[in-house]
Amino acid sequence: MAPSSSRRLRAFKRWMNSQGIRWSSDALCFVDTPEQGISVKALRDVKEGEVVATIPKAACLTIKTSGGRDFIQAARLDGCLGLAVALMYERSLGNNSPWAAYLQLLPDRECIPLVWTLDEVDHLLPGTELHRIVKEDKALMYDDWKENIMPLVDALDLVPESFGAEQYFAARSLVASRSFQIDDYHGSGMVPLADLFNHKTQAEDVHFTCGAFDSKSDDEDEGEESSNNDSYTENAIDEEPSSALDCSSDDSKVLEMIMVKDVKTGAEIFNTYGIIGNAALLHRYGFTEPDNPYDIVNIDLELVLNWSLSLFSGRYSRARLSLWRKLDYSGCVSQNAEYFEISFNGEPQVELLILLYMMLLPEDEYCKLDLAVSIACNHKESISTILSEKCNISWENGSEVKKDLLLTESVCSALLWLADKRESLYGLSSMKDDMEALEKCNKKERKLYHSLMLRVSERRILEKLRTYATVGAELLETTKRASIRKRLKRT
Repeated sequence: MAPSSSRRLRAFKRWMNSQGIRWSSDALCFVDTPEQGISVKALRDVKEGEVVATIPKAACLTIKTSGGRDFIQAARLDGCLGLAVALMYERSLGNNSPWAAYLQLLPDRECIPLVWTLDEVDHLLPGTELHRIVKEDKALMYDDWKENIMPLVDALDLVPESFGAEQYFAARSLVASRSFQIDDYHGSGMVPLADLFNHKTQAEDVHFTCGAFDSKSDDEDEGEESSNNDSYTENAIDEEPSSALDCSSDDSKVLEMIMVKDVKTGAEIFNTYGIIGNAALLHRYGFTEPDNPYDIVNIDLELVLNWSLSLFSGRYSRARLSLWRKLDYSGCVSQNAEYFEISFNGEPQVELLILLYMMLLPEDEYCKLDLAVSIACNHKESISTILSEKCNISWENGSEVKKDLLLTESVCSALLWLADKRESLYGLSSMKDDMEALEKCNKKERKLYHSLMLRVSERRILEKLRTYATVGAELLETTKRASIRKRLKRT
């Protein structure tokens, strides 16, 4: 197999050699194509446990290694914000940057929603898990630039064209999608060669390891205080780098790339970014995967309360919600929003089912539960007790609530209502419309293609939620009939 090499790749290889980056040239083939960019394939059978590359930490672009280190640290910029400024600074140097051959290999920006226009976000992402998050991200990111970077341009006589808001967004898109956590001293950084491997869910071929997390540089200021000026930390693209490296104390000065399974000649060698659904993949990396088993859809608590208010008074709904919280239940919380996850197979969080069940309890059973909560040592056993009495079922695991006991006809009806309302957020186009549009869409239209893939993935989960609710109601009816038949046989 003859390696496909471009001029920029050849320059990058020469640069890697000059920086002490070593790789198995008989094993790794770097392929550069206009359609897919750069990928890494196996030139021969590569075995599990092989060290296929070593990368000196000094060759990585970090706040500590950047030529802008002094002013970045003086401004107390750290984390992904500081790394983005370091990247912007090195880019501003052009061919004079020590990383010039590496930087010319990177795209200007990654095609993640963060760098889409607001019109594109509103047109392509409505209804998806990303719509609100991306708009909040963009506002927070602009504030980061205005408060932390814009003042540096005049104060340090930096080139405005290299440190504008657009350049900051571009740099942050690269940091979000390509950076790795290196160690305590360097923090996160851009790791040449390591970021050439493409991601594939549940298909990690190569793994990166680094030196000890307590490594320090000789010139590290022991008294230096760190500061986090990045207001972006609560969002999905935050202080976390795109990948973390497993660390050992074998060699604190280099990173190693180790094969974690055998790869045959000609096959692409993949890294993995972890257990990530399509919303997170598109948000951070700019792509999606069909049939991603880690996909989820969120049902906001606000939507659940809207359902309750469609049936009951506000006072009634608040009282039931309060009792649910007294039982130590809650949803997932992110960015001041509380929500419940619906898994890839359409199964809702048990906390959602319990809340719906409690909202629908008859008044006498609600009062009984309220009383039980006030005297019980273990609050979560209270609802188990009520269900045991109601369903005449003994509990095997004490406080563990079995989902099938919660799937009453009314709860199943509530799930169907929630699924329909959640799907209405996608607008007038139907699931069929989205699927047809996805089939016709050219993959080169990345924004449209991957936003459609996300919509279809999420709507399929809502479809599975409806099936879950429908089947649950049918099983409940079957169980009721079976119970009646048993009673009739006894008489």
